Amino acid sequence: MKLENKVAIITGGAMGNGLGIVKVFLKYKAKVAIIDYNDKVFDVAKDLQASGYEVRAYKADIKDNLAVKKVMPIIKNDFKQIDILVNNAGICSLDKFENMSESLRDLHFDINIKGTWNVTLAALPYLKESQNASIINLSSVTGPLVADSGEVAYATTKAALIGFTKSLAAEVVNDNIRVNAIMPGYIKTPMVENMAKETNSNDPESVINSIASAIPMKRLGTIEEVGELAAFLASDEASYITAQGIVIDGGSTLPETMSMGV
Repeated sequence: MKLENKVAIITGGAMGNGLGIVKVFLKYKAKVAIIDYNDKVFDVAKDLQASGYEVRAYKADIKDNLAVKKVMPIIKNDFKQIDILVNNAGICSLDKFENMSESLRDLHFDINIKGTWNVTLAALPYLKESQNASIINLSSVTGPLVADSGEVAYATTKAALIGFTKSLAAEVVNDNIRVNAIMPGYIKTPMVENMAKETNSNDPESVINSIASAIPMKRLGTIEEVGELAAFLASDEASYITAQGIVIDGGSTLPETMSMGV
């Protein structure tokens, strides 16, 4: 029960990787506050509460700095402490650089970068009160390591989160706060399924199958596998790890080529 007596805030926890992280954290006895802009978050929390878990839902749009500032003291009052912050909420919508509208570009920046900034800044005073706090940012292999056509906005924001992670880690290390990033490859999430539809609306499953065939493990990852990594980084087991970006991709960034080798 490595997260017992710890309180975690997880953004974008109503679906996808965020939901996987929520479920794994609860499995390890953390108390969880889910922040999401989608009303679905209340149904998710209700279902988990029915299973006996201590979890609460809070509706807030992380790109709205005022909304984030308002919800954070409510969470602190409800749970009495905040020990872990997982900045999971993010978006990815494909479009070529020359065709992308300013509004779509800005939406990526406002959620993936500014949203993470807003939540972290609002939570930081409470995290400093914890004796051993952890911040985990969901970056990606896309941007820091690899990229495909149509991902310029997304890749830019996810690369930025690695810089954010490292610099923030240097600033808060003396406050006993560790800051790390998770860099997923392809995980079976609604976001990836939507990207597959954007790539081939007639046969999105063929896109998923093609992705899987190029991964050495021959499959996409699961949201629970991302959750397990997040739980490790949030726990005392990772007490000497900070300022790192940890790749979880089934080896998808491993092949040097797709044709060379024996």
